[in-house]
Amino acid sequence: MSTLAGVKAPTIRYYESIGLLPAPPRTDGNRRTFNADDVQRLKFIRHARDLGFDLDAIRHFLALAAHPEQPCAEADEIARAHLADVESRINRLVALRDELRAMVDRGTHGLISECRVLEILDDHNQCLSDKH
Repeated sequence: MSTLAGVKAPTIRYYESIGLLPAPPRTDGNRRTFNADDVQRLKFIRHARDLGFDLDAIRHFLALAAHPEQPCAEADEIARAHLADVESRINRLVALRDELRAMVDRGTHGLISECRVLEILDDHNQCLSDKH
């Protein structure tokens, strides 16, 4: 199953331990046996993790997926909230990048006593923005 879903065995065991995957039946040799639904569920979880969804959101998605006749509004709401969080993080990262770029570009690259990088780190008022 690990190879089929692209997830390492310890991760599969972890997902079982927190209830994202049901405990699979075992062979006489105590090996887990998985079916196609288990593999698909694990791929779903992995894809959601790749998209940055936290485990609670994934748990909620799985619960929603178990009721395909219901409206999609809750899933949309979770995805929209995650998108807003991602956009906020991107904005903060852009501000951080701009600040670091300005810090490096304004540096004298000479002696430590003249180092703009250290001066800016010492005095937040010299930063371009408070948002980093």
